[in-house]
Amino acid sequence: MSELLNVDNLHVSFKTYSGEIQAVRGISFNLERGETLAIVGESGSGKSVTTKAITQLLPKPQGYIKAGNISFEGNDITNYTNKQMQKLRGKDISTVFQDPMNSLNPTMKIGKQIAEGLMKHRKLNKSQAKAKTIELLELVGIPQPETRLGHYPHQFSGGMRQRVVVAMALACSPKILIADEPTTALDVTIQAQILELMKDIQQEMDSAIIFITHDLGVVANVADRVAVMYAGKIVEIGTSEDIFYNPKHPYTWGLLGSMPTSDNDGELYAIPGSPPDMLNPPEGDAFAPRNEFALEIDKQMEPPMFQVSDTHYAATWLLHEYAPKIDPPEAIQRRMQGFASMGGDD
Repeated sequence: MSELLNVDNLHVSFKTYSGEIQAVRGISFNLERGETLAIVGESGSGKSVTTKAITQLLPKPQGYIKAGNISFEGNDITNYTNKQMQKLRGKDISTVFQDPMNSLNPTMKIGKQIAEGLMKHRKLNKSQAKAKTIELLELVGIPQPETRLGHYPHQFSGGMRQRVVVAMALACSPKILIADEPTTALDVTIQAQILELMKDIQQEMDSAIIFITHDLGVVANVADRVAVMYAGKIVEIGTSEDIFYNPKHPYTWGLLGSMPTSDNDGELYAIPGSPPDMLNPPEGDAFAPRNEFALEIDKQMEPPMFQVSDTHYAATWLLHEYAPKIDPPEAIQRRMQGFASMGGDD
């Protein structure tokens, strides 16, 4: 695998009447060709803002990159103009958003909406674009694609609309597919189908995927690596096995404990409190007020990223050599054992 994307010390802020909202506060990660990276965390943790910064879809002038660098295939795209980014969006980096009706034009037939990108970025003529559109609809599992390309978005079910959006995102064989909560509005059965579809298409196209979600369970079987975000920072990052079988950050414990599984008898772990106000981020560890295992130092100093293994890092003072040894709560240990016994299936 080779590196497609590198995000280095990224800071993203929003100007408001009340002051500066520090939405993303110095995160770094990379993405390899053919890899699926899941970014997980509660609402407001900075997940979607991160990907909007990558694609330069931040609402301007309120939203802006305050510091840091974003490199795509070795080229610094941090300060690309809108015209430069238009050449990348859709062609090299595509996004599937949460609500397909916000991505589709209700007044245009879906065949025309897909064909537009093919004609613009791949320079296909109308008949070539139509043939490719039918191929894409077939690829994402739309029955009778020749007929359906003449239909409007309202004539499709929610799950089928999301398949259409996936087809649009894949039209130009992007190198990176950003999936921003793509299955949240779908029922569990359709959710599983869409995830399986994306997994299959990724293998066929060798695309890399950044999967944004608040639900760790959604990515248990699709992600190669997982980055856990809290209050604008990555607090833990590692392979799926690292995160599901050997989590180190108390926030990751909480996310795992809040996942419903077939063997938890309805018992879910609730993280107390709520995320901090990003107008005034707290000193020290932002998770400390909600962390039952917080140490005195957590209130004073922000923890660095401690290395757990070659692939696993976590920002918690519990990993310091002088910290007391604290294991995850029993309920979360049972959850981890359940994942191990089921090979990650929930």
